[in-house]
Amino acid sequence: MSEFLQRFARRFSEVDAEHLELLAELYSDDVQFRDPLHCVEGLPALRDYFAQLYANVQDLQFEFHAYDQVGEGLGYLRWTLRFRHPRLKNAELIEVRGCSCLMWDSKVRLHHDYFDAGALLYEHLPLLGGAIGWLKRRLA
Repeated sequence: MSEFLQRFARRFSEVDAEHLELLAELYSDDVQFRDPLHCVEGLPALRDYFAQLYANVQDLQFEFHAYDQVGEGLGYLRWTLRFRHPRLKNAELIEVRGCSCLMWDSKVRLHHDYFDAGALLYEHLPLLGGAIGWLKRRLA
């Protein structure tokens, strides 16, 4: 079990709209962050991304399940994200499982998140959600 990944996950869990300064402790100035919906480069852009994220969601929290270091400065975190959004699923709790690939020296310089964007967003939109649900049932 990676000590770096455990420390990162613990500190990352403390980041919220009031504590965006913690990002500078976790990420290098030239960090590259990517998820299925966004790609940002550099710490200022990452700070802006998280500021927008936390401005629009409620009760956002990560639960980390595994800390897998696979090489020097390379590892994966498995997690569950829980949040509410006033315009998604009638502001009910949404839960999404995912995985983060991290590369680091003293701080994280590459952070790629992998998750089902439909489960995070599209399935909870009023019109599109019904169509995606229907399509998933047809394919199952």
